[in-house]
Amino acid sequence: MGLAGKTVLITGGSKGIGLACAEAFAAVGCDILLASRDAGALAAAADKVRAARQVRVETLAADLSRAEERERLHAAFPDVDILVNNAGAIPSGRLQDIPIARWKEAWDLKVLGYIHMCQLYLPVMEARKAGSIVNIIGMAGRAPRAGYIAGGAGNAALIAFTSAIGAAAQANNVQVVGINPAVTKTDRMLTQAKINAKLKFGDEERWAETLTNLPFGRPIEASEIAELAVFLASPRGRYVNGTVVDVDGGGMFRA
Repeated sequence: MGLAGKTVLITGGSKGIGLACAEAFAAVGCDILLASRDAGALAAAADKVRAARQVRVETLAADLSRAEERERLHAAFPDVDILVNNAGAIPSGRLQDIPIARWKEAWDLKVLGYIHMCQLYLPVMEARKAGSIVNIIGMAGRAPRAGYIAGGAGNAALIAFTSAIGAAAQANNVQVVGINPAVTKTDRMLTQAKINAKLKFGDEERWAETLTNLPFGRPIEASEIAELAVFLASPRGRYVNGTVVDVDGGGMFRA
């Protein structure tokens, strides 16, 4: 993939899609930097990546909902070849279900977090005339629903942000792209399914009923998103810029 020896910073890197990205980038010879809130989970993730691949893996525990913590992360790892923005989970719920404080907390981590991380790392990449940023966003930004209003609105903002920044950054040979995963098999999928079941049926134990009728009869594997991220950030995917790739098995267009 032409990425051997590159350094990749992955936020939300201790589990789920973030950990899958760490494993996929390590598999093509990248050194890995992982950030998330939980130091213990980060250590376990780093050990897993090191056990599989002979690459450098470093971690930093930080609450990336806070600007000063994002700045601390940047100070620790100031120059990376690839940034994968993945930290953040916005809760389900209708407008009346989510207090404004919770809405702000979620957007501080994912929406403003992605924006700030790009502010911190993009100038370094543009000065070097090389680099890639991959924003893991979400299909709710394309197909918003009232039951996931905070996530749909936040993801839509990040889709627009990614396209606008990518259009400008290419002038300095920097690529900015995004990925919109639909339902992906992670711990968060189960949590989200239980919330959706509570909203729809009044019973979170009926969560499995919210995961029926999926394209190809299954959720996405986290590794499928990770492998796409590797391709997009590699020289092979260079011309895919300012674009946010929808990965939903065609579900958005089904009757």
